[in-house]
Amino acid sequence: MSKVPVAGYRQVVAALRRDGWVVVRQRGSHIRLQKRTEDGMLKLIVPAHFPIKRSTLAHILKQARLTVERFLELTR
Repeated sequence: MSKVPVAGYRQVVAALRRDGWVVVRQRGSHIRLQKRTEDGMLKLIVPAHFPIKRSTLAHILKQARLTVERFLELTR
């Protein structure tokens, strides 16, 4: 398992959009995204920080149901 990388919010949002997430709104420094799945609607918030803390990014990836490897593929 790869280590969670250091990334800025633009890179994270771009990768999530490639995975099918849609930016719903932004309020202040919080960007809200959502994705429709068979189970229902997934929602998450990405802080508009550069860089995003590794622990925060790990939590975002867990909520998005993405592995670190898949996230790295999406950032390329």
